[in-house]
Amino acid sequence: MNLSRRFGVVALFSSLFIAIATAIRLVLLAMVPTGSGLTPLLTAKAFGMGFAFDLATLAYFLIPASLYLMLVPSRVAGHRHHRWLIRAAFAVILYALLFDGVAEYFFFEEFGTRFNFIAVDYLIYTHEVAGNIRESYPLGPILGGILVVDLALVFLLRRAIDRAALLTFAGRHRRGGMALLAAPAAALLLMNISASSISANSYANELATDGIYSLVAAFRNNELDFTRFYVTRDEQKVLARLRTLVAERNNHFTAPSPRMTRAITGEGKEQRLNVVVIVEESLSAEYLGTFGNTKGLTPNLDRLAGESLFFTHLYASGTRTVRGLEALSLSIPPLPGTSIVKRPDNGGFRSWGEVMREKGYDTRFIYAGYGYFDNMNAFFAGNGCDIVDRTNFAKDEITFANVWGVCDEDLFHKVIREGRASYERGRPFFSMVMTTSNHRPFTYPAGKIDIPSKTGRDGGVKYADFAIGTLLAEARKEPWFRDTVFVIVADHCAGSAGKTELPVKKYEIPLFIYSPAHVSPARIDRMMAQIDVAPTVLGLLNMSYTTDFFGRDVLKAGDKPERAFISTYQKLGYIEGDRLLILGPHHKEALYRFDRASGAVTPLPMDEGYLMNMLGWYQGGNYLYKNRLNRIERR
Repeated sequence: MNLSRRFGVVALFSSLFIAIATAIRLVLLAMVPTGSGLTPLLTAKAFGMGFAFDLATLAYFLIPASLYLMLVPSRVAGHRHHRWLIRAAFAVILYALLFDGVAEYFFFEEFGTRFNFIAVDYLIYTHEVAGNIRESYPLGPILGGILVVDLALVFLLRRAIDRAALLTFAGRHRRGGMALLAAPAAALLLMNISASSISANSYANELATDGIYSLVAAFRNNELDFTRFYVTRDEQKVLARLRTLVAERNNHFTAPSPRMTRAITGEGKEQRLNVVVIVEESLSAEYLGTFGNTKGLTPNLDRLAGESLFFTHLYASGTRTVRGLEALSLSIPPLPGTSIVKRPDNGGFRSWGEVMREKGYDTRFIYAGYGYFDNMNAFFAGNGCDIVDRTNFAKDEITFANVWGVCDEDLFHKVIREGRASYERGRPFFSMVMTTSNHRPFTYPAGKIDIPSKTGRDGGVKYADFAIGTLLAEARKEPWFRDTVFVIVADHCAGSAGKTELPVKKYEIPLFIYSPAHVSPARIDRMMAQIDVAPTVLGLLNMSYTTDFFGRDVLKAGDKPERAFISTYQKLGYIEGDRLLILGPHHKEALYRFDRASGAVTPLPMDEGYLMNMLGWYQGGNYLYKNRLNRIERR
């Protein structure tokens, strides 16, 4: 049977769709770095599964075409205007497919993955994202080039399109249309995004899916039900394990199980010092000279390492700003799906800001951009902080800005002014400050550093470092500087692509706690998670407070096992010692031993005790969140 004669437009479009999808996969394969662990057999397996996802995606695309061809009469299909309609439709759809291919190329270049929940944000926050794309890429030539290729292909295929346009599913061919409409139903029943997890190699898993399919899956699954998709154990046993894990020598429980509310007792006189938390965009440890980078990008931070309490073994909770803000503010391990910051009804937690507000502090979230992005304003306003974002900057306070926000120097000048206002009112202050300059398009004021603006990540890192140096230099002139603690930490790592599911080494980020008059410099190599930052800083201040934090003061952790939490959108990682346990949807579990220096992993048999520890944190955390048991009880 000649499919092109029987199915006409459908057969022609399907051939083009599969050809473009295969070409995209080949290009992405060429972009995978050397040493990725992709063997020929694994690559073939990835391409086979990827082809299946391409067919599933194609099945959904064919729904409108099949319906149209079932409804259009044969006499209409034979009209001369009909072929121009089909040509136009082909041009539009083909342009979209070519655009998708180009977009996937740049997305993979930036994040090392096919489309995921980050791409979903790109569709939601159109102002920031469209502006970022305009400022980062030569958009006109790219779109124009796609148009030229699109029109050229339609011109070359015009006769085939015209012939195909004559065929419909009307009359006796209607059964063919019905058969095509059954294809999406089969795809819905047989295919699930989890099927792309064909190995522990993340690059193979990315090649084993389709970008459009992944985008839709991410849009649908912004919150994953832990008890439905992940390995679980008896709830009461898990909550009992969590209770032992969060118990510390300087706290006691103030509520019956399953609540984990505890009273922390400070050891010594409470120090009501100001706290400024600088959350640096994408500041992976790999960029710092103190972690071995030889490019000289961070002279100020490298110097600060010797003047601060410098933590060298900290892991980011995830790969997105909101995941880092969640960990720093709420001290909770990452839950599957999107961050709590972006979820509805995300207020009322006993957050870091709420703790400081109860202590009589002025508490602020200060952001360089517009805080509606990623729901940040709503989250911080609902969890103990006043909001200062770009809408609060006067015109004369902005010397440079891009689509993401004002430059770091302008942001830090605002931080100093806000601190001065609190000082003049006689009030201590807590400010959580989110930067944006170390983010594509990596633009910043000219003449500040020796790397020109808009030339890449190195410039973004070096300018961010320069701005921090400027902040501390200016702050030293303020009367409140002596009684202020500066906390500098990254929101997340710059990238998490690697040949393993969760490449541990890429999650390493730095932490500095700087207060010359109050904090003695030291280098701390104890492993910790982002959720431990708030309890550790509060411990340094000898503060007594009520908490539902999961994190611990790592300086007072004693002989407790060192542990950390890392994640992607769906994969949850638990590190204890030199072992990494990964949980994934559809009850997948894998245990590895990893080498801290190289990041290399070797599989291990599952350890039930180790699994119970992980589930204590994750399943227990999910239970408390779902049942609102880690929120403040208002009386």
